[in-house]
Amino acid sequence: MPTPKRKVTRSRRRKRQASNSVLSVPQVSTCPQCGQAPFATHHACPQCGFYKGRQVITVKARR
Repeated sequence: MPTPKRKVTRSRRRKRQASNSVLSVPQVSTCPQCGQAPFATHHACPQCGFYKGRQVITVKARR
């Protein structure tokens, strides 16, 4: 198994590891059907139950 010729310095190692830990903000969108609060993309709307223009889950009426 190949081994490094020289020791990798702390700064070089930390620079490489830092790029892996970048967190991204989740994608959100508003429902085109009901226009309610933002929800995660590629998921059914929690308010009306629609996804891609058709109802996929039934949502109980809120009081």
